[in-house]
Order: sequence, then structure tokens, then C-alpha cells
Amino acid sequence: MAKLATDLKWWTRQRFQYIEVMAYYTGVISRSDLAETFGLSNPAATKDLKLYSDMAPDNLIYKHAVFGFVPTATFTPIFADLNPATVLPIIADNLTVIGSPVEGAEIYGITAERLPLPARLPDCELLAGITRAIKGHRQVRVSYQSLSDRDSSEERIIEPHSLMNNGLRWHVRAYNNDTYDFRDFVLSRFTAVELLDDNAESNQMYDDDWVEHVTIKLTPHPGLDDKKRKALMLDYAAEDDVTEITVRRALIGYLLQRLGVDTTADHSLNPNAYQLVVVNRDEIEAFASWAFL
Repeated sequence: MAKLATDLKWWTRQRFQYIEVMAYYTGVISRSDLAETFGLSNPAATKDLKLYSDMAPDNLIYKHAVFGFVPTATFTPIFADLNPATVLPIIADNLTVIGSPVEGAEIYGITAERLPLPARLPDCELLAGITRAIKGHRQVRVSYQSLSDRDSSEERIIEPHSLMNNGLRWHVRAYNNDTYDFRDFVLSRFTAVELLDDNAESNQMYDDDWVEHVTIKLTPHPGLDDKKRKALMLDYAAEDDVTEITVRRALIGYLLQRLGVDTTADHSLNPNAYQLVVVNRDEIEAFASWAFL
């Protein structure tokens, strides 16, 4: 009886994902690629490629000219998600699959560079205090350096329920016992975290802005010419000059900042720097007033 995909061990599945990503996006997968990337012997790599070919007989064909297997015209992935949203981070981080770092040379032979942004992260002990509180539904007493004068109190008790990355830094979403509301705290601004015995009473189900989602409608800045507007809409796969993004209400402001949206009422910012504007401003401004000018 032929082996089923669900019968494979986890590491075998990871190698098969790598085979499919490598074959499809570079055009060839060789025994040496597989052996070097996963630290296999040549016979073990050959065995993997043989098993993969048995399970997906119409996906790869051996070509002597490149000393490896190339994808066929009917190639259909079985193990890997070949969506660019999944694959580009894999290539950029030099991973065999998400979550599996490999040191050394570029395993796909494709150079991908990211901006050298500051890490802006807490130390392990502080992060562990926050994540343990989330996992155990506990309160924590924290020392936090806020940029806001209104929140100048250094020590406070919070009830964290979720982590969030806005693309530049990590936040924790938490109920703030001092102000009786849910808000975001930047992880790198914690200077002390003490896990308390008291259980958290306000978890994410009570955080309306976290639970509820809204759809943001964006369109090219009116200051752009037709050529730039068309190119921009191609970037965002928009229909009828409008692209729609559904997001938690708590994250609206971060999304607008990250996309460089002109949030002025009269669209007065430089259209070459702020290329998008909000179509449904009246629907979303109340949930992220700090992000609108």
C-alpha cells in the first residue's frame, strides 16, 4: 500500500515542503541541495527524493543537464504552501520552512535583504513574565516607561491577553487597572515585570476593540497621476480603485501608519510619500482618532 502524506513523520514532511519550494521557485532541486540543507547523507537524500517522487509522480522530472529534478508543467504542490506571502519570508530568513532556521549559505541561492531595524525587544525574563501571565490568565505588576504624560505613573497592574507586532515593534494588549480600559503597551518599555497570584478578570473577550473587526477601504491619493494610481492599485490587487483590508479595531492606527496612509482630512500630505487615503474615514476614525490628522 502506498504511503499516505498523513503517515509521514514531521521532519520528512518538512523536507518535502523544502523540495517543493525549491523546485517551484528556483526551478531545480538536487540531491546535494537536500543533503547540504538538512545535513543528510547522499543515500538518505536520494531516498527522500525517491519517496517524494513515488508520492507525487507527476511533479518532478530528472534532467541530466542540471543534475537535478525540475518541476513538470503539471506540478501541483502537496506538502508546501507556495503562496508568496508564505514563501517570501522563508527565502528572506533563509529557512527550510517557517520556524526551521539554517545557518550558513543561502539555501535557495536567492539573496533577499531586509532593513536593519532596531530590535526594540525586552529581555527574556521580562518577556517570560508577560507571556506567562497571558498563558495563565494572571495579573502582573509592571514598571513601564510611557511617552505619554497622562500615563506617567511608573508602576501599574495590568492583565495582558495578547501579543501584537505592528511591523516595527512588539506590543502587548492588556487591561490597565489604573485607567479601567484596554490599551497597548510596547514590550521594550517594560523595566520590571512581577507575576501576581491574582487571576485576571478582564480577558480578551471583554476587549471590544480587539474582538471586533472593521474593513478599511483605501484608494490612491488624489494627488497622484493616472499612471501612478494604476501602478499602485496593481500593488494592492484593488478593484474599482479601492482595496479593502479587514483588521481588528485596536489595530487600525498601526495599519494606517504602516501603509503610509495620508490621514489628513484634506489629503494635504505629499502624495509621493503618502500614496493612499481612507475612503470610509467616517466609519473608522472613532476607533483610532490618534492616527488621524
